[in-house]
Amino acid sequence: MSETMTTTETKDYSELIETIKKEIRNQTTVPYFGLGIFKGITTKEGEQMPFDSDSMILMMNNGRAMSPRLMFEYSRAAMHLEQRRGVDYIQQMTNWIYTKEFEPTPLHKAILNMSPRFIIDTNRDAKLQEMLAFEPHTLIIGKSRILDNDYRYEIYEWDVENKKYFQVDEEALDDAQKIIFKPMGAPLPEPSFVISDADYVDWLTEAMGGFAVPSVLKTYRKTKKYLFMGTYFDRDTDRMVANELTHDLEGGYFISDQELGKKEKKFVEKHNLELIEMSLEAFTEAFI
Repeated sequence: MSETMTTTETKDYSELIETIKKEIRNQTTVPYFGLGIFKGITTKEGEQMPFDSDSMILMMNNGRAMSPRLMFEYSRAAMHLEQRRGVDYIQQMTNWIYTKEFEPTPLHKAILNMSPRFIIDTNRDAKLQEMLAFEPHTLIIGKSRILDNDYRYEIYEWDVENKKYFQVDEEALDDAQKIIFKPMGAPLPEPSFVISDADYVDWLTEAMGGFAVPSVLKTYRKTKKYLFMGTYFDRDTDRMVANELTHDLEGGYFISDQELGKKEKKFVEKHNLELIEMSLEAFTEAFI
């Protein structure tokens, strides 16, 4: 066993985890969900939910691996499928994946119990929305390849009585008590996803111009910390998305028990993130 692994296993994060819980409750740390929260989560039919790039590709391609070049990153694989079968096909495929029934993850439940005002969820499911069906909330859905304007989001409020979303202007965020930001899309209120290389290029281009985050949130997020749960920063795409969503951050926390690559270390250091050297499973157990 390596010296690094021994250190990882014996380090006590209990005090830090309690601090993070307090920071989420007092709105100074923003929860940030990534794909890895679905590791070990299966649908009602017993299928594994995609929890990393490889499992996402397998789900998109009917369980079959693709060439090494395409297996490098799921957005590249999605682009290949889009080129072969069209935009509608990959959007419908993504909707099919994320409308499968599954139970909320322990982290979904724990985070909502702490009542944060603002949650960033880069996954493409609607589980948080389903869990908030009896509570007023404001939803921001990320969009790509919109032809009539530069903005890469739409804003909705949830009508609890009638159980439906209605589109609102950005001013609605001023007094919103709970904001769910789904920058990569979701099945609700209507299926729309940022999934292929072309989607990401468009979204990131406009994000860098300031058009992917509402101005109210640009003010609100200043000096916030972020708790990155189930995120991977070994690919440029995920790092670039996180960078655009967390401008002006104070710092935060990154959970990983894997040895970080050079680019990951640089990202963690640049964003002043504290590395919590635990598996997400171990962190979840300690967190809940």
